[in-house]
Amino acid sequence: MTQVPNPNPNPATNASVNASVNVSHAAPSAPAALSRSDPPTEEARPITIWWEDLQPGTQRDLGSLSPTVEEIIVFARQFDPQPFHLTEAGGQASLFGGLCASGWHTCSMAMRLMVTNFLSHSSSLGSPGMDNLRWLKPVYPGDLLSLTQHILESRPMASRPDVGLIRSQWKMVNQHGQPVMQMEGYGMFRRRHPAASA
Repeated sequence: MTQVPNPNPNPATNASVNASVNVSHAAPSAPAALSRSDPPTEEARPITIWWEDLQPGTQRDLGSLSPTVEEIIVFARQFDPQPFHLTEAGGQASLFGGLCASGWHTCSMAMRLMVTNFLSHSSSLGSPGMDNLRWLKPVYPGDLLSLTQHILESRPMASRPDVGLIRSQWKMVNQHGQPVMQMEGYGMFRRRHPAASA
């Protein structure tokens, strides 16, 4: 296993968020702590990951995050105000048996981990889209959600000699190792060594 330095080394100030970055072809090690309260930065970070570094078969552990009751309700009120995302009573009256996070909230938490521990120090140029999104199990307050990226495919873009494309599978599991979300997506990354134009 190759250990990649954590791009956000600040000490923990909120125990509900953890993050590490491990690259391997086997199971990742336990995450290190990261503060959820760290503000987004508009300053450019040094690029340490280029398209050439993102090889098929690589697994990257992107750390973990634990949603609170307040966070679940605040997100739901603004973006997905269904009863089982808004109150415990609404959740108990549903198939979920209690208050649970919106699937879109789960996706947003995964995105936070991706950006903080991967995209923000890569040559990422965005994504043309994603496929096969599945919400596999409800996410409840206090669940510890861990995210892993598996690179499935990598190829240069024919129309852009300075850009490469990768296809990844993202898996999020809870503290019991049970999958709660899975999706596949594409990412565009600048190449360290652009190919010669045709």
